[in-house]
Formats: sequence, C-alpha cells, structure tokens
Amino acid sequence: MSESGSMDRRGFLHAGVAATAAGLAAGVVRAQDAAGDAKPGEGKPVLPRRMLGKTGVEVTLLNQGTVGEPAALDRLLRFAYREGVRYFDTAESYRNAETVFKAWFEAQPEVRKTIFLATKHHVNRPEEMLDKVDKRLERLGTDYIDLLFFHGLSTNQKDWPKSKEMKDAIEAIKKTGKVKFVGFSTHDPSIAEQLQNAAKGGFIDVIMLRFSPWLEKDSALNKALDACHKANIGLVSMKQIAGQALKITQARVPSLQEKNLTPAQGLLHAIWTDERFSASCVTMRNQDQTRENADAARRFEPLKLSELNELRDALLAAGPTMCPNCDGRCAVAAGTKAKLGDLARFYTYHEDHGIRSHARECYLELAAEERDWLGADLAAAREACHNKLDFAKILPEVDRLLG
Repeated sequence: MSESGSMDRRGFLHAGVAATAAGLAAGVVRAQDAAGDAKPGEGKPVLPRRMLGKTGVEVTLLNQGTVGEPAALDRLLRFAYREGVRYFDTAESYRNAETVFKAWFEAQPEVRKTIFLATKHHVNRPEEMLDKVDKRLERLGTDYIDLLFFHGLSTNQKDWPKSKEMKDAIEAIKKTGKVKFVGFSTHDPSIAEQLQNAAKGGFIDVIMLRFSPWLEKDSALNKALDACHKANIGLVSMKQIAGQALKITQARVPSLQEKNLTPAQGLLHAIWTDERFSASCVTMRNQDQTRENADAARRFEPLKLSELNELRDALLAAGPTMCPNCDGRCAVAAGTKAKLGDLARFYTYHEDHGIRSHARECYLELAAEERDWLGADLAAAREACHNKLDFAKILPEVDRLLG
C-alpha cells in the first residue's frame, strides 16, 4: 500500500504498526467534544478515546501513571484531568499514590464517576487477590475499581492467564460487584507466552505491557499481540518513553519537525498508530510533560511508514538504555543468569524517569545471581538485543548507582 494511505501490518517488517485511516474514520479513535474538569465546566475537551478490548469502555489514549509517586501528585492528577485525561493508573506498591486519589475523591466526589481507574497488586497465588480488593478500595477511597491488575506476572506465573485457578479467582472478584474488569501487567521475558496463554484462556480483560512499535512481524511477541487482539483483550502500553526520546532533536527527524512534534510526541504517535493498543500509560512528572503529551493525543494522526522508520533510526542512534521488547535473549547470548534487561530498565528508571527510590527497590528485589553480570559476554548481549543496548556502558553504572 502507499505510504500516504493506510498500512498493512503483514507487509511491514516492523509489524507493530497497524492503524488504518479507514479504522480511524470508523471511530477507532473518537474525540470527545464535552469539556471536563475537576470543577465542572472548566478545562479542555476530553482527549480522544479508544475502545478497551471487550470491556465495552472507551478510554483516553493517554493514561496518567503514578509510579514513584511524583512530587505534588495531587496537583498533577487535577492538572491531567483539566488537560482531558480520563484514564488513571496506580498500584499498591506505588507508596502513597492510592491515598492521593482518595483525597481527590473526598474533595471532589463528582470526579470519580468521570474517570477510568486502574490499580494493581502483587500476589503469589491467584486466589489471594480476592482478599486484596477491600484494601485497595479503602486506600483509594472508592466503592468500586474499574480495572484491577495482577501486578507484574513473572516467568513462574506465565501459565496463570489460562489456568482454572486464575479464572476462578477473577470470577470471584467480579461477583463481589466491587471490580468491573481484571487483567495483568508484565515486564517479564516470558511476555509472549503470557499473552498467548491469555488469548487461549479467554477470561483476561486487559493486559498492560512494555512496548515499542518496531517489532519484527514474525516475532513471538508480535504474534502474541495479534492473538490477544483477535481475542478482543484490551492492550495498554507502558515504559515507552525513556531518555533516548529526549536526547534527539526535531532536526534529527524532519517529519516530526514538519508536524511540530517533539520526539516524545512522535513516539506516542508511533505507538497509537498500532490499532491493537487502546492507550499508553505515562507517568507524567510535571505539568509541561502532561501538557505536551495531551497535545500529542489531541493532534494524533497515524504515522506513515517513512516517518516510523525515520523516528526508529533516530531513537536507536541516540543510544537507548532500555529495551521495551526484551525477551531475555540478551542474557542467553551472554551466557549469564543475570537479568540484563531488567538491570538496564532499572537504570533507566533511575536516570531518565527520575524514580530513584523505586529503581533501587526493584534492583534489591532481584536475587544475587540475577544482579551478577560479571563474566557475561556483553558484546554478545548487545548484538542479541532488539535495541542494541550498550550493556558494557550501562551495567557498571547500575552497580554504582543502585548497588
């Protein structure tokens, strides 16, 4: 197909790209005209929305995350709302972030019914999640949760999304009437298997996963995304914007310069060009970031193949420090049990996302052998990596900053 028209995902080597102009016209992305704010009648129009899988709910393309509990989070939530964001994400492990929502709802109870609220909790067995629901409700100050995630499924839990145990747990949770939808989040190298199992299981509503829009069409993850999309599972991207997006200039990507988009805005457009994804969760840490990302959502148009390639090449040339599509191949090639992809991700949290305490906590949760990269063939790891991370440069900094 012509680059100026819609794109055929199967015909594009980097097959994470998939939206069509026809789909957009049919309402894949729907802009809202009604203005909204924490104070009714003020604020900007609600951002464009997409349907979130089989939930039947439309959510804004942009989702305000709260990992690391950004400074002045209470004001940031209200500002995001005024900018048109209506999808918010938090978790039990994000320190006091949930209680900030509680204070917001107490001050302005009318807000709760106008937003889509997701939270997350780690559990060791599926049946444990039912006991966590009331605690999450208490902390959030609400009588219902729109979306509850099993937080960060691991390789040992990869079969959960097709298991009777998880299915029974989700059915029990929904029967309480306190949770509308249930899914899981994942950073794990077994991500493709987890997604394929979710498609087979048929009871998962939404999955939140790390993602970049440049997947080989025959990759295991791309095939798993197709399977989930076919099963009508809602997909939400996360961990998509890191330092490399901020190191390049518009001049490095002429197509962005022509559209007056920043590299970060261009990356969001690249992700939203893939119609399999309903939204992107971004922890916007100040008003400038929120304003910039909301502007990207309001001005979203699918990128052409040439624009995607141009943006990809600029981002990779800038030296990424995190690989959103990590499947563990780097560690296998390096001959190590160290979780090289996770170590690089925690470094990115520390240096680029500004969530330094969270980065150290994540690092310390790893077993000693999962942190010990000494003796690994880092050149082989870089060659195997999807994004060619410079592990020889990154890993000593991980030890220095997080060890």
